[in-house]
Amino acid sequence: MPKRNRIASLPVIEPNAAGIDIGATEIFVAVPADRDSEPVRCFPTFTVDLERVADWLQQCQIRTVAMESTGVYWIPLFQILENRRFDVRLVNAHHVKNVPGRKTDVADCQWIQHLHSVGLLRGSFRPADEICAIRSLWRHRDNLIELATIHLQHMQKALDQMNVQLHHVISDLAGSTGLAIVDAILAGERDPAKLAQLRNWRIRASEETIMKSLVGDYREEHLFTLRQSLESYRHYQDQIQNVDAQVKTMMQTVSSRVAEDEKPPKEKNPRKSPWRNEPAQLRDDLYRAFGVDLTQIPGVNTLTAQMIFTEIGPDFSRFPTAAAFCSWLRLCPDPKISGGQVLSSRTRPTKNRAALALRMGTQGLHRSQSYLGDCFRRMRARMGTPKAMTAAAHKLARIMYHMVTTQQEYDATVFQEQERRTQDRKRARLHAQAKELGLQLVPVEVVP
Repeated sequence: MPKRNRIASLPVIEPNAAGIDIGATEIFVAVPADRDSEPVRCFPTFTVDLERVADWLQQCQIRTVAMESTGVYWIPLFQILENRRFDVRLVNAHHVKNVPGRKTDVADCQWIQHLHSVGLLRGSFRPADEICAIRSLWRHRDNLIELATIHLQHMQKALDQMNVQLHHVISDLAGSTGLAIVDAILAGERDPAKLAQLRNWRIRASEETIMKSLVGDYREEHLFTLRQSLESYRHYQDQIQNVDAQVKTMMQTVSSRVAEDEKPPKEKNPRKSPWRNEPAQLRDDLYRAFGVDLTQIPGVNTLTAQMIFTEIGPDFSRFPTAAAFCSWLRLCPDPKISGGQVLSSRTRPTKNRAALALRMGTQGLHRSQSYLGDCFRRMRARMGTPKAMTAAAHKLARIMYHMVTTQQEYDATVFQEQERRTQDRKRARLHAQAKELGLQLVPVEVVP
């Protein structure tokens, strides 16, 4: 008989491994074939049945579990198994794609169990439970802000339908001037002169311009829509304040890395007014949790630092190096090489909220008179705004990692040597251009 080619199987690294494929109404669990006469079972998603899953896994002497899910269906089972002292790993669905062929839930959970037993799966990053709790509230807060913004847009639409151009002559309809005038309109005031007197002294538009913008067709149906939209907007603002109070209470439970009475360093250029939707004393709470003041970094404000805290936590020990941290954020190049030729080096797409917050923070470097600001402007001129934002966010992530892991405050003098090299390159380039034109540059001493 002809010899058949034997395919060498991968060695089993973790024999006590199980695989779970999670859906909205059913959960398929696979254990090694020698642990039970029925190694693949299906369970409903009720809490009682999730407890049965944990009991069955303990009966089969399972120690580690890998699960794949989309959405939030994995959270209840993950928490139950974690409380039962299982080593639970949530794996990326992209990493557990089944081999070509028939795809079923039974085959998926068996494939996950096989990959996990041979050590080919990595668990996704998940911060500590106290950070996860704060993260849930902070994400809910973002949803409330979006809903409040929708009702603010409804207010603008109602004003447009009445041809009241107030939101076109002031920068913020939800500011003190805008809300005061809208309240007066809903109270029955129609005199543009009296309404314009509610103008705040900091408004750039003149009183005459505001008076012209307040002449419109105040129809009853649009006033009704305006009133309901304003009430809904204020309702969500109250909800946001309640979330802020709850988040502040929960942040007090996070262990402090500084002395109890220690305050963050004094801001160099403090804002006259806080950022929109910025909770009170957030900077002090972040300084106590991180042990360093991340807002000293150009382009990083309190809301950016808070997003880093809620998505990662104050402990960066899960990332052994700054390169690993930036790779998890997907802010570093992802080279694809074939035949010794680089096919692509673009960064991978991501919806990581921490990475998006850092990208948004780079917009503050546009006018920053610092080394990072100069670097961002140079990169933007060379390769465009989107790529420059990613590269600058990469720099911010490395600086954050160094500050948190070494517990050292931001020191701008570190960049003096790099700034000197940049000036030397500029000088050499100018000399080369002058030489091509047959000119000679003469240095001039600048008197301060």
